[in-house]
Amino acid sequence: MKSFLLGLLLIVALAPIAVSQGSDNKMIPAGSKVFVAVMENGFDDYLKASLQAKKVPLVVVEKKDSADFEISGHAETQKASTAKKVIRLDWHSNEQASIQLVNLKTSEVAFAYSVNKPSSAHGKKSTAEACAKHLKEKIESKE
Repeated sequence: MKSFLLGLLLIVALAPIAVSQGSDNKMIPAGSKVFVAVMENGFDDYLKASLQAKKVPLVVVEKKDSADFEISGHAETQKASTAKKVIRLDWHSNEQASIQLVNLKTSEVAFAYSVNKPSSAHGKKSTAEACAKHLKEKIESKE
């Protein structure tokens, strides 16, 4: 009975350590080097600019070999139709984007985010800024 209780106590004592080690892999340390992969419609350029504008604490590098993480993703723009322009007097496009940040050493997805901006006044810039804002929140939360 003593050995059972001792074993149970050991498991309970070590459980928080095992849980915290699993979540450390998904942490994104401030100052990490990140490579932004080429995305269709030049969304990668918008994302790089937004990372800088939103002061995301990452260092963007031009070579994947020197990066700790890679950001890849997909962005889509749907221009306003003639009917939308005439009936609603709305010339703004609908924007969608999804990004993921992958740890290049472990191949684990450390962050993923998807945004949908209907009737976006600033197009791809709005979606890129939303992605950068949420990435910054993830880094600062240290989860």
